[in-house]
Order: sequence, then C-alpha cells, then structure tokens
Amino acid sequence: SRRAVFALFGLLIAFTFSAAAARFEARCNLVIEEANNMSTAWLRMDLLPQDAQPEMRELFREFLDKRLSAYRSMPDLEETTAAIIESEEVLDLIWSKAVAACEEKGDAATTSLVLGSFNDMFDVCNTRSTATKVHPPLVIFLLLFALGLSSALLAGAATKTRSWPHMIGFALIICMAVFVTLELEFPRLGLIRVDSADHLLNELQDRIR
Repeated sequence: SRRAVFALFGLLIAFTFSAAAARFEARCNLVIEEANNMSTAWLRMDLLPQDAQPEMRELFREFLDKRLSAYRSMPDLEETTAAIIESEEVLDLIWSKAVAACEEKGDAATTSLVLGSFNDMFDVCNTRSTATKVHPPLVIFLLLFALGLSSALLAGAATKTRSWPHMIGFALIICMAVFVTLELEFPRLGLIRVDSADHLLNELQDRIR
C-alpha cells in the first residue's frame, strides 16, 4: 500500500507538472499570436479610406495600451479586470469604425482583408484573456498536498533510524517539484513569468507611436 501511495503521488506530480508546462507554453504562443495579429490589423488599416485612418489608428493605440496595462497590473485582479473591460469597450469602437469605413469604401476585398484581420485579433485577445483564468480545480492541489504529506509520513514510518539528510532531501525535492508546478501554472505571480513574451507587444507599441 505504501508503494501505491508513492506511485500515485509521483503520477499526480508528473501529470500536474506536464499540464502546467503545456499551459505555460500555450500562453507564450498566444502572446506571439496576439502580437502578430495586431501587427497585421495595423498594416491592413492602410486599405481604409484616408479620412477614417487617423481615428482608427488612435483607437488601436489606446487598445494596445490598455491590453499591456492589464497584463502589467497583475496580480491586482481588480485593476486587471478594469483594464480588460476598458480594452473591450475600445474593441467595440474599433469594430464599428472599421465596418463603417469598409462600407464607405465599398470594396469586397478590402472588407474581407480588414475585417478578417480585426476578427482574428479579437479572437486571440479573447482566447488569451480566457487562458489566464484556466487552471486545474482546487481539489487537484489539495490532493497533491495530501498525498505529499501522506508520502512523507509513510517514508518516515518505514525508516527505523532517522536520517536527516534523507528526510530533508525528500522534503526539498517534493517542495521544489510542487513550487515549480505552481510557478508554471501562475506565470505572472512568481519567479517564472510569461512577461518576457510581452516584448513583442512592447515593440509593436513603440513601432506604432
């Protein structure tokens, strides 16, 4: 039974760590996709009527500023939520202005390219916002803690003589595995951060000034 508990604990750590690492990579990829889609949408605004472009570009800059502000304000959930809501309001304005500008130009190819690029940008922005909220159920972390404690107790009970190096080593290894898993799962709250991927959005922000 002791081996079964150790095996279950090892599997749970492995699966939790693997899932956290996969979500971390997915979040980094979403940042890249968001930056690419924004850059494409910015360039395709050249197809719109000249008189519509200045307002559209100013709204686009405002939207990007609010998106970056939302990411930088984490882990302040209240400030982050407010910035995301404001960015979504700007998105609605961008879409309505883009539709009006495309109707004014009356060219099917322009409408397809411009609105298609904005639609892709909106989709990935929503996907990224949702991805920040996707985490394993709390019961998984509680089970991980419970199994870790049980494994430590069983390991101690199985040892007739105390070996402090083994005890400390076992505790450190388990703590490190759980710590890194949590760091990957919440990449804007700890030491392992997804902020490094934001440099693409920062570069875009500088470029469109």
